[in-house]
Amino acid sequence: MSGPLWTARHAPALTDLPQPEVRRSMERALAEPMNLVVHGPTGAGKTAAVRAFTREAHENPDADRTEINVADFFDLTKSEIREDPRFAPFLQGETEFSKRYRRGSDQRNKYKREWSKREMLGHVVTEMAGYAPSSGAFKTLVLDNAEGMREDFQQSLRRTMEQYHETTQFVIVTRRPSALIAPIRSRCFPVPVRAPTTDEIVTVLAGIAEREGVPYEETGIEFIAGAASGDLRDAILSAQTTAESAGEITRETAYETLSEVATDERVEGMLDDAEAGAFTDARSTLDDLLVDEGYSGGEVLETILSVARSRYAGEELARVHRLAGEIDMDLQEGTDDRLHLSHLLARLGDRRDS
Repeated sequence: MSGPLWTARHAPALTDLPQPEVRRSMERALAEPMNLVVHGPTGAGKTAAVRAFTREAHENPDADRTEINVADFFDLTKSEIREDPRFAPFLQGETEFSKRYRRGSDQRNKYKREWSKREMLGHVVTEMAGYAPSSGAFKTLVLDNAEGMREDFQQSLRRTMEQYHETTQFVIVTRRPSALIAPIRSRCFPVPVRAPTTDEIVTVLAGIAEREGVPYEETGIEFIAGAASGDLRDAILSAQTTAESAGEITRETAYETLSEVATDERVEGMLDDAEAGAFTDARSTLDDLLVDEGYSGGEVLETILSVARSRYAGEELARVHRLAGEIDMDLQEGTDDRLHLSHLLARLGDRRDS
């Protein structure tokens, strides 16, 4: 997509949240600051609601709202975590945490190798919670995608919440509140965020289209809203993709754009399987595209190249183009499309191929 994402450019204010029950819960937390557990399905608008809340709660929200995506944190390697500018100040140099791992001058940096990711995250959270707010009486620390937090980390988090309860508000955002231990749940006010209805999504999309000056038909907006199946984020991004591709949002342009996006996603998954050596799964997706969806071999190859341009770079991308050129010649001969494209998938999975 070109330009900023609509999800960011049209982030809702607290009064704009489409679910009145969420607005009321957030307004209560404004009047009486408390820890929150914001929970609901993917794409329901949990993070957007939390950001809307903090913009109202803080005079300087950029300084007094800190977000840590727990899932992303654990996806990083330990080296990447230590070098990440968000976390490096807490994980490098002389800290009380590091001293626990020191046993002498000859082991000065041993602690850096011994920290687990859980210990890293626990230390970062404790350090961030200990900072005084830049303005007002408290700051907000958001732990997003928190369903993967292990129980030992949660026990440590509970102690941090108790220690800094006067100056730090904790907001835990998760799809599975049942994964939280009872002591944390008991210290937080629950804010359930349900999947938005199709009508609520239609209202949001129509408002964004009008502010963007994008021509639209109600049937186009309704098609996108229905296809999103309650995922507001997905609906907004689909509307933006349609507008940027076609210059308007109609039922026809939305259908065509979403079909292309769905095909790209399936090809992306097919390439993932091929590179992982799961050729049976990759060929199964290929069969679906060729037989069930009715794409020609040339159309599938064109989509593979389109996906490859955003997936690879440099010599790796050049290699994919060379392989595609060979396969395209075979396809022009009008023989077995499945055979030739299966050969391409096998070659993509062979990292030794140059």
